[in-house]
Amino acid sequence: MMNREVAWRVFAGEFNSSRLEIKGEGDKAPSHLITPLGAVMNRVFIVGVLTDIDNIGGEQEPLWRARVSDPTGTFYVSSGQYQPEATAVLSKLQPPKFVAMVGKVRTYSPEEGTMYVSVRPERIAEVDLSVRDQWVLETCKSTLARIAAVEEAQSMSAPTAAELEKLGVSPILADGVLKAQAHYGTVELARYKAMVLDAVKFLMPDQRMAPDMPEDAPMGAEELDDEPEEASDVDKEKLVLELIEKLDKNNKGATYDDIVAAAKGMGIEKDELNEVTNLLLDKGMVYEPVLGKIRIA
Repeated sequence: MMNREVAWRVFAGEFNSSRLEIKGEGDKAPSHLITPLGAVMNRVFIVGVLTDIDNIGGEQEPLWRARVSDPTGTFYVSSGQYQPEATAVLSKLQPPKFVAMVGKVRTYSPEEGTMYVSVRPERIAEVDLSVRDQWVLETCKSTLARIAAVEEAQSMSAPTAAELEKLGVSPILADGVLKAQAHYGTVELARYKAMVLDAVKFLMPDQRMAPDMPEDAPMGAEELDDEPEEASDVDKEKLVLELIEKLDKNNKGATYDDIVAAAKGMGIEKDELNEVTNLLLDKGMVYEPVLGKIRIA
């Protein structure tokens, strides 16, 4: 009897960077997608904000396409007649919703050198904010463990799975790290460390990540410049949220062009508006019900 594959906790930022697929041998042997950090994925466990959903099939044979966002990016999800349980749940959800999902990894390569990755759900459940935050925390821990394993491999002149296992790396991750190293080369770990840091900040939006300073420490010009800028960023998020709510006349979303025009009148240029809007999308505070429209979550 074939053992059930473990469902990996990975952020969308790592998942969507994966381009190495190992095909299983035999008709029923599972295939695996290997991430740059060595996760050997056949199944994943994700939690995030269901931002939009659309039936691109028909009533008799529905095919639902959806997007689920976490603090680092977006998972693309598809579910049809061969996933009846998940499809039934997905079809009844109205974005935005926090959802937890276990699913199979799927890849699509329209041409050589191009690969798209997605999730085919097996089970879906609506959850609350606390479940999403707990998933983010646990996924941070899992990601840091993979980063540490890759760092160990990069420090060795000729790394082997046995050497990594001696350092406490699990056999499956040790094998994945070696395969990832052979395919991706030297992975830029700073990017993934920054991704984890962003996810931690996401859990503590009101917390400063800088070291504590003595109360009587002199404040130099650099600190004086930084303080208003941080407050300004928070104000701009609030302004854009209020703007979107005001422009959404029929509860179907405010058009992007209207938001751009109105924001410019408030002193927020298009590039800056895009940054603020992307941040609000990542936080799950707004979503796109259709292309070109933004609505308060």
